Amino acid sequence: MNLSLEDRETVISFDESNADAVIYTFNKRWIKRLEELGLKPVYKSDEGAREYRIPKSRVPLPRAPRKMSAEQRKKVGERLLKSRKSVSDAEKPL
Repeated sequence: MNLSLEDRETVISFDESNADAVIYTFNKRWIKRLEELGLKPVYKSDEGAREYRIPKSRVPLPRAPRKMSAEQRKKVGERLLKSRKSVSDAEKPL
């Protein structure tokens, strides 16, 4: 059975009675990432969905976007460029 894009959802759910959160997903990127973290699906559907259980403490709350001034943004950018340059220099063969 082919499911529509709307039906191929990712749902994260938990309640107060259980210490675990349930992640139910069709998304290949989520499946790959969860399995890279060492999680094994507790359920696999014929359509390709997977269900995982993880501790609720590993489900982060959304955070407000970081507010930076133009000067702070410039300093962060310079630090990032410097870091990337040092990494690429370290990877060059001798």
